[in-house]
Amino acid sequence: MKDYLISVDLGGTKILSALIDKNNSIIHRDKRTTVISEGEEKIVKDIAYSIQDILTAQNLTSDDIKGISLGVPGTVNPHTGVIGNAPNLGVTNFNIKEALRQYFNIPIYIENDVNLGALGIKKFEYHNQVANMLVIFIGTGIGGALIFDGKLYRGSSFFAGEIGHMKVNPSGKLSSKSQSLTFEGLASRTAIVNNILSELKNNKKSELYSFHDSNKKIKSKDLSNALSKKDKLVIKHIHRAGKVTGTVLGSLVTLLNFDTIVLGGGVMEAMGSEILPVIEKSFYKAVLKEPGETIKFATTVLGDDAALYGGIALEEEFRASQS
Repeated sequence: MKDYLISVDLGGTKILSALIDKNNSIIHRDKRTTVISEGEEKIVKDIAYSIQDILTAQNLTSDDIKGISLGVPGTVNPHTGVIGNAPNLGVTNFNIKEALRQYFNIPIYIENDVNLGALGIKKFEYHNQVANMLVIFIGTGIGGALIFDGKLYRGSSFFAGEIGHMKVNPSGKLSSKSQSLTFEGLASRTAIVNNILSELKNNKKSELYSFHDSNKKIKSKDLSNALSKKDKLVIKHIHRAGKVTGTVLGSLVTLLNFDTIVLGGGVMEAMGSEILPVIEKSFYKAVLKEPGETIKFATTVLGDDAALYGGIALEEEFRASQS
């Protein structure tokens, strides 16, 4: 009996796979590094090995699996399985569904990773009792997903939700430089770290000063540790990112009148208590009064598992459409 689902969250740095049982519980995980330097076929092979290792560990075969759900960090056609563009993977115009079928004779379901996370949040955090919701994940980049009238909105060519690439200029003035700035270029963890690094050399009092002339990368835990010690440089750039985020969200709610905003991603997990109040303050300055009065802010409790649980909802959606 096909009682199990495999859910895979493919990211630019890691492949996280999970075996989910008929009670919607994760009973086995596999995590490995994403190797993007060797091309898409290597990525597919590593996904297949990840899935096979789970099956072997649990003494299962393909006959026990009802489907494989896969979240991809880029634009993807969920019907054909073609990745249009996934910059963090270095992949364009690639049919990942067909490539995976070379390894498994199992139904395969493909979706953008943040969309998948939104499906998981909608089903398991809100029990499908949410109408118009914006989900935004802030990490290495910034991704979004849109729920309208309780349904995921993918857009005319499956690009809906790519809010990280919105052009944003915090000064409000146009210039050749400002036109190249994006939301994630100003407010992602990458942006926060780059801005901190640009000032570290002259900030010997910063908890992160040792990073200014080293090849070590500043990670979320380093930022969190610096915040706990009231590092002024880190606080400045976290707050700057929060102000940009709040302003962008305020404009989106004025336009689209969401009732719920859910925030997730590495930045929120590591620094949510510091950045969320700044986001909310800037949000209420930017949003019109009426749509702002009905909004509810939340951070996801599923964390990295949101996309894994979203795989359950995706499989159910496609199975229902075929019945």
